[in-house]
Amino acid sequence: MTEEALLQGCLKNKATAQRELYTKYSVKMLPVCYRYAHNREDAEDMLQEGFIKVFSQIHTFESRGSLEGWIRRIVVHTCINILKKNKKFNDSVDLIHATSLQVREENIPSIIQAKQVIECIRILPLGYRTVLNLYAIEGYSHREIGNMLDIEESTSRSQYTRAKAMLEDILIKKRIINKPKDEQLFAASGRH
Repeated sequence: MTEEALLQGCLKNKATAQRELYTKYSVKMLPVCYRYAHNREDAEDMLQEGFIKVFSQIHTFESRGSLEGWIRRIVVHTCINILKKNKKFNDSVDLIHATSLQVREENIPSIIQAKQVIECIRILPLGYRTVLNLYAIEGYSHREIGNMLDIEESTSRSQYTRAKAMLEDILIKKRIINKPKDEQLFAASGRH
């Protein structure tokens, strides 16, 4: 079934089209949810709620961008709203992390270690992890993150800075990267 046929079927609430759309995109969206969730069960719940919103809002998709990108935005916002509703985001927003060590992405030896890095990101306190995911991975600005999370833009910036430093320490302690020489985490991506 083509993407247009899927859209038309979903607009008509056809279960086969909805099932196919879910099957096609849920595999890509579950890892997105997992980055925000505490565990796989929570991620699956976020995914389900995200797709409920996708199906209820499918009529608002205007075909200006990709359908996958539109679904991803809905899923990310759903994850954030669930965290806020459950008051889980504020679990560790006030943690102070004193180190200022920084590292460049090129120091990560291979793509094989990407899974290890993602698991290390999951170790971060939820507030740090959420801001890091939204800024470095999803590409939202600190202003947008502040609006999404109901925090100040400066709080988003400080959470991101602390998240980078804490992530670097975790990566060094787990020997995934070597101790850097005054370089910046995420400098290669231009996001800092």
